[in-house]
Amino acid sequence: MWHSRSMSTSPNILIVEDDREIAELVARYLRSNDFRVARAANGREMDARLAESRFDLIVLDLMLPGEDGLAICRRLRRTGRTPIIMLTAKGDPLDRIIGLEMGADDYLGKPFDPRELLARIRAVLRRVGDREDGIGEKPVARHAFLGFVVDLAARRLTDPRGAEITLTGAEFDLLLAMVERPGRVLSRDRLLDLTQGRAAGPFERSVDILVSRIRRKMERDPHHPEMIKTVRSGGYMFAVDVESS
Repeated sequence: MWHSRSMSTSPNILIVEDDREIAELVARYLRSNDFRVARAANGREMDARLAESRFDLIVLDLMLPGEDGLAICRRLRRTGRTPIIMLTAKGDPLDRIIGLEMGADDYLGKPFDPRELLARIRAVLRRVGDREDGIGEKPVARHAFLGFVVDLAARRLTDPRGAEITLTGAEFDLLLAMVERPGRVLSRDRLLDLTQGRAAGPFERSVDILVSRIRRKMERDPHHPEMIKTVRSGGYMFAVDVESS
């Protein structure tokens, strides 16, 4: 899990990219903007870096030699919640959709402007940091509904049996945005604004993907959901009562 940092400690970013020129360009740009940066060219080198240090975010290329980015993303999600931004081929939206399915928090198509990557990194870290620090939040510690419990401090969701349901950072943020506004129709644009901020851009499809993933993890029948309802031409609504304490 990403932890709050003191003001004197810069965010630590791991770039997993086999193209040396791109990796060096990105690393140099991020360092010039007060980030600490480490690089890895493949999954094996990434594992070595992760064993040495804790990282606040991973920039992960889809096309890597050996174990590809999707397999690495799936593996990372089984063992932790470090935010992941996936770099994908610009012209292949399917890669982006699959990346989100595997648990990436955001994606960016190649070729890209380093300034856009910087904006996305800051947006993802801000989403996680704001949730953990309670910035702009009401003094609420937990939300409960139908036996499920959302623990804000731990960024944790448990089912009616008390077992934890593993959510990515993006899934947790989207669920929380809806749980905090039960009975209200929230458009995709509004959900993007609540969870990803203005830097997210036109990512309507990503909301649908995240909702589908959350339904599979929580609903008894994801095809006939009881909690997260689709509102035709409107967006989504969290349709059950929520008790907050």
